[in-house]
Amino acid sequence: MNIALISTSSRKNGNSLRFINFVRNVLNETGQHDVSVVTFEHYDIPYVGQGSVKQETLTPFQQELISSWAAADLVIFAMPEYNWTAPPQASNTIHQLGGPAFKHLFENKVFAMVGISNGRGGRQPALDMTTVMNKIISFTNSYSIISPKLYESHETDKNLDEAGRFIGHEVYDRTARAFIDYTLNVAHRWIGSEQLAETK
Repeated sequence: MNIALISTSSRKNGNSLRFINFVRNVLNETGQHDVSVVTFEHYDIPYVGQGSVKQETLTPFQQELISSWAAADLVIFAMPEYNWTAPPQASNTIHQLGGPAFKHLFENKVFAMVGISNGRGGRQPALDMTTVMNKIISFTNSYSIISPKLYESHETDKNLDEAGRFIGHEVYDRTARAFIDYTLNVAHRWIGSEQLAETK
């Protein structure tokens, strides 16, 4: 399976990237997946009302994001919680790419949402992005699904080091791995059903 892991924090080596690195490390344990990582460190998508994203003039960051996302069967977004919601870069990305020109980004994919906190939080950004993504999938008349199980990464910097290695409480490791397993199972079922539909 082709999997894109997207850290939507613009901070270098932020907690969102720690979680994405953790997911990559877990996925690489089996060697069964093609995994790409995209970080928003060099984010340069213009905000709505100040410009747009055009396929013929993509910046290096935009090209990396769009190509990784387009090639993926499963896309996992990790979003830091800012004032009890998703960061503006994450929301703006969905709004800018959620139109006819980039419809392929929302077609035949499974999405999963993770909210990141250095305390006890993270649920709201994952819920907010789930709502927006569902509306975009519906608006573009696409056939994709958002996994119903989201993950709240509590006290991320206490549980993961910068390379995504687990260093914390066993509950964190167990629940994070359960989230990954569940997400992979949803993706396998969705991809299998899509492939079956294409053969009929």
